[in-house]
Amino acid sequence: MRYIWQDSELADIGEKVLAGQRLDFADGVRLFRSHDLLSIGAMADYVRRQKNGNRAYFIVNRHINHTNICVNRCRFCAFGRDPDSPGAYTLSLDEIEAKALAYRDKGIKEIHIVGGLNESLSLDYYLEMMQRVRRAVPGAVIQSFTAVEIDYYARQNGLSVEEVLRQLREAGLDSLPGGGAEIFAPRVREKLCPKKISGQRWLEVHETAHRLGMRTNATMLYGHIETIEERVEHLLMLREQQDRSGGFLTFIPLAFHPHNTELENLVRTRTTGYDDLKVLAISRLMLDNFDHIKAFWIMVGPKLAQISLAFGVDDLDGTVEEEKIVHDAGADTAQSLTRQQLVDMIRAAGRKPVERDTLYNVIWEG
Repeated sequence: MRYIWQDSELADIGEKVLAGQRLDFADGVRLFRSHDLLSIGAMADYVRRQKNGNRAYFIVNRHINHTNICVNRCRFCAFGRDPDSPGAYTLSLDEIEAKALAYRDKGIKEIHIVGGLNESLSLDYYLEMMQRVRRAVPGAVIQSFTAVEIDYYARQNGLSVEEVLRQLREAGLDSLPGGGAEIFAPRVREKLCPKKISGQRWLEVHETAHRLGMRTNATMLYGHIETIEERVEHLLMLREQQDRSGGFLTFIPLAFHPHNTELENLVRTRTTGYDDLKVLAISRLMLDNFDHIKAFWIMVGPKLAQISLAFGVDDLDGTVEEEKIVHDAGADTAQSLTRQQLVDMIRAAGRKPVERDTLYNVIWEG
């Protein structure tokens, strides 16, 4: 069989892909600089098939953003507020429990909870939150609190990250989402989120979770001021961490949305579909020790997410419900999709729909 990339400038990288050889930094930079999107996509699709066959995953899940009050106030974020700002809010524990209970009988498999770093909230608030959500939806996986949030709770309470994770896990926490990674490069973090933990600290929090037996996700925010080289370095740091601790479930590239952020005048437009497909495909090629690459349809739109199933992606995330963070930054997608819409999208792309839980246990195959 002859592959499309064998007649391209990327033929040597394609040979490494076929041989199962690990791509290096120079390969990653070349892939990002190349304009041969179809060859890159074909290579990524080859890797996807080797890992996941014809399956494309989705989940019935619900997002809860418990507070938008945040001490960090990152320049790229349209969600965070000061306590006295218009639109600032904090949900009560009763409100959070009610949101979870509303989905108890709707086949929910995951509750996803993230929010700002709110100085007025105690660790007891988060522990009781986990207990209440666990009682409300006993069959769902609770995937909550970014590494940034976990580190903040630890510093706020004079505890180690490990102790905070142990307490939260005993209360009901199952898994950490991948948010807060942004771009690991210190240059970028100093310009965009100087109060946020370092990329190395982000990795340490996830390594601690992995050591405790928790599975987590990983992300990369792209399309702002980062360079191609910084993207590749970010991917390689994740790959090295996965080599060490092996606890990452999936990688989710997140396309930057500039609207309503401090970067709106600097980064005037969103990433293009070409950019998004390239990042997704190259992520699949570079992260050889990750089982799954997810296209978060909230970020890139349902249609491009569907196309990405031919560019190395094997997961479209889920039904979501009430996403606030990306929509505050100007996302024009819906705030939810139905289970049937996801099934239809996957089938129309020629893939086999597979409903999963957070840990990729199969719930249903179409």
